[in-house]
Amino acid sequence: MAACAIPRTTPRFRDQRVRRHRHPSINVRLSVSSHLQLLEGEAIYVLREVAAQFERPVLLFSGGKDSVVIAWLARKAFAPARNPFPLLHIDTGHNFPETLRFRDEFVARMESTLLVRLVQDSIDLGRVREETGPATSRNALQTVTLLHAIKELGFDAAIGGARVMRKRPAPRSACSRIATRSASGIEESAPGALESLQRTKDRGRALPCLSLSNWTELDVWQYLESENIPLPNLYFAHRRPVFERAGMLLAATPYVELLPGEVASERTVRFRTVGDATCTAAFESGAATPADIVRELAVARSPSAPGASTISARTRRWKTANGKATFERPPSAVGRNGPAPVHHCRQRR
Repeated sequence: MAACAIPRTTPRFRDQRVRRHRHPSINVRLSVSSHLQLLEGEAIYVLREVAAQFERPVLLFSGGKDSVVIAWLARKAFAPARNPFPLLHIDTGHNFPETLRFRDEFVARMESTLLVRLVQDSIDLGRVREETGPATSRNALQTVTLLHAIKELGFDAAIGGARVMRKRPAPRSACSRIATRSASGIEESAPGALESLQRTKDRGRALPCLSLSNWTELDVWQYLESENIPLPNLYFAHRRPVFERAGMLLAATPYVELLPGEVASERTVRFRTVGDATCTAAFESGAATPADIVRELAVARSPSAPGASTISARTRRWKTANGKATFERPPSAVGRNGPAPVHHCRQRR
């Protein structure tokens, strides 16, 4: 019986084949559209696997760009059927009104189920204690509300939008064991691969699944531009009253108390995130479209440029001296390229 001859692959075809199948985090020359298609395909695969292997998954939704992208991907992953994941929003009570309006409009457009839990309810029930003073925030308190909501509603998987900050590291696992509350606080177990979802499921626990774990902020904005996905207008240049604190701009809202010497003035600004209004910083920018923001990010010098998203780059601790509230600036907070994007909202210890 004659042996079957196997045609030899030419070097050119072999190189094309490697480039076509390599992971997007590897430094190869791919067009933007091909690069986004690879990221989109990976995220859709994660979402479909979560839907197949879990009984009650939920999508954590804040109304920000990352959760909007995940909800959009979920619709594409299961089209023409509806998104099988309910959207869970933890409302701190200090959210921007624009974010809440967009949340309701977007959920109605996606024909999804929206579940809302309030941090205020956790305060009223004594689960958390709200701090007082001009520099307090409810941002850290929403973790407790989230954990109780997951337990109350019986979810076994939580889909979130955590991703890389700027540079693309080695590919990260899409899923990891959830933080569970014990007598000593919140505990986290070691990450697990997507293929071991079934093995890592435990009764009474939920698994956080990160479908954007290999995306950067630039990837997200390029995808938003290519898909023409709607977003809250906070992300784009607009006029609003702001005041300066610790070298950053905070929105003048009823939730933030102005200190002596602080004066609000109207400026053209935008936000990089739409979280709690008490600690979300704006920066002056003229970027009015996703394309403008893509260009803005492409020329940024450091991970904190064009502006840190929260007002903690220069304020790690709040202290009182001589009866007056003052900021304390740690020496390590400011580097050669400006302040590093450290989170401002104080964590309870």
